[in-house]
Amino acid sequence: MSRAIEMPAADGTIDAHVFTPENAEGPFPAVVLFTDIGGLRPCYFEKAQQIANNGYAVLMPNVYYRDASGCVVPEGKSFRDPDVRPTLLAYAHHLTPEAQSRDFIALLNSIENEAEFADGKIGVIGYCMTSAFALRMAAEHSDRVAAAAGFHSARLAEADDPNSPVHLVGNIKGRVYFGHADQDELLPPEQIARMDAALAAASVHFTTELYQGAAHGFTAKDAPSFDATANALHHKRLALLLEETL
Repeated sequence: MSRAIEMPAADGTIDAHVFTPENAEGPFPAVVLFTDIGGLRPCYFEKAQQIANNGYAVLMPNVYYRDASGCVVPEGKSFRDPDVRPTLLAYAHHLTPEAQSRDFIALLNSIENEAEFADGKIGVIGYCMTSAFALRMAAEHSDRVAAAAGFHSARLAEADDPNSPVHLVGNIKGRVYFGHADQDELLPPEQIARMDAALAAASVHFTTELYQGAAHGFTAKDAPSFDATANALHHKRLALLLEETL
């Protein structure tokens, strides 16, 4: 239950997909889903549909639209392959905070204009590098975002990063949920603690949960680190967050 759309943006045209519940009529509360660094691909289409089936219209944009449309990783390949990784890192380098901010406006405009989306506040979800996107969108559009979630987040609160979203969380009005892999080398305990402290100091309603035994990328079915138990927990926690906020 998805359809492809194109959204005009300041930097070009964003190709995206809208997912809605099976055998149900909308409009539905809106959820933005940012993929991990691997971009659009089958396991994220499946993830978006599973979230939509709980009663939401899920907007999943191609975060790499400036460089390529559709699925960036060739079938049978992955981010870990030496002939794919440099391309994705180069594309990701273009996703500066300023570029993200311009894209957020385009996404919100699309939510206002597409028939599947109901009026009202939205939820935002990020994975790996895009957990930071979800936080940034929640901070920059605090009156629109009721919930932001991040799973197996990467480099979320590096001490020497002036662009870290840890500096923006004081603007967030919605709820925040993090599902962290306790074996994640890309988000060490000191970064988790730094983010938690910033959220607490800003009086943000947030929850941080460590998924025991999980590694980075535990929700991605095409990754060797996929963990079915942790993935199921992520869907359970996400369903509760969205139900309580949207």
